[in-house]
Amino acid sequence: MSCPICKGETSADYRPFCSRRCADIDLAKWLNGSYAAPSQDPDDIESALEATEAALNKPIKPH
Repeated sequence: MSCPICKGETSADYRPFCSRRCADIDLAKWLNGSYAAPSQDPDDIESALEATEAALNKPIKPH
């Protein structure tokens, strides 16, 4: 089995990845939405627009 990120040999400690670095790269892709599945469902689009508008209109609290 090869690492899905760099295609190198996998390590038992990080399976299915070869290293912590590749595992972290994969995690970052999940967190930033790179692995998101596209949807054409109008309800999904509406929900995404509402969430975006709410986030943009949310006041920023000073620290």
